[in-house]
Amino acid sequence: MNPQSHVLVVAGSDSSGGAGMTRDVATIAALGLKSCVALTAVTAQTHRSVEWIEHLPPALVAAQMRAALAANSVKAIKTGMLGTNGAIAEAAAVLRNHPEIPVVLDPVLAASSGGALIMEDAISALRSRLMPLCRLVTPNLPELAVLTGSDIAVDEASACGQGEELSRSVSTAVLVKGGHARGNEAADLLLQPNRPPLRFAAARLPREMRGTGCVLSSAIAVSIALGMSLEESVCAAKQHVFDALAGPK
Repeated sequence: MNPQSHVLVVAGSDSSGGAGMTRDVATIAALGLKSCVALTAVTAQTHRSVEWIEHLPPALVAAQMRAALAANSVKAIKTGMLGTNGAIAEAAAVLRNHPEIPVVLDPVLAASSGGALIMEDAISALRSRLMPLCRLVTPNLPELAVLTGSDIAVDEASACGQGEELSRSVSTAVLVKGGHARGNEAADLLLQPNRPPLRFAAARLPREMRGTGCVLSSAIAVSIALGMSLEESVCAAKQHVFDALAGPK
């Protein structure tokens, strides 16, 4: 067993380098931890379109996860693209055998360019089989609308309501990301069962960057792996994303 703390990344590739596992591993390294990986899908993407997706066999996804967990001291798990019912079921089976490891789930439903990254019939499995095993789920506003069967939230109050609904239904914490909202602030809302909402706000920057959801969820996983509370982890990760957006182009 490798004694150095690792974060296990379960995610798909992005050939453009703008999102997916590339972003996850780079973020974890920048914050000082090692990664181990389980690849779920290979995609051919540009920054504007998804051109090809090959989902890996679910048994292979699970085998990668088990091997990574056996080889390393994994202190947190970050999951991204899990595009099929089979992959979700296999990943959930592995997670059930490791309830002591906190999981941050970025519910990747579509690329920022608009291409779907999950089979439509797998969305309910993501909710019912995987989310209840996680410490935190991090949907953006369009993903939250799909996961709650709602229209996209038009204001912070409706986003908070949808987040609370999802948190109650899957019995875990939900971080509603406000990047798709409008206004001078980018506010994220942390909803936890039986606790009041927490708001994390930063100035909205004019710059755009693909993969910010990957960066945020991976940064949260790193902080959790280092022993920080969920609230501290969200705060530190949001600052990391802000610094990345504010940095040199």
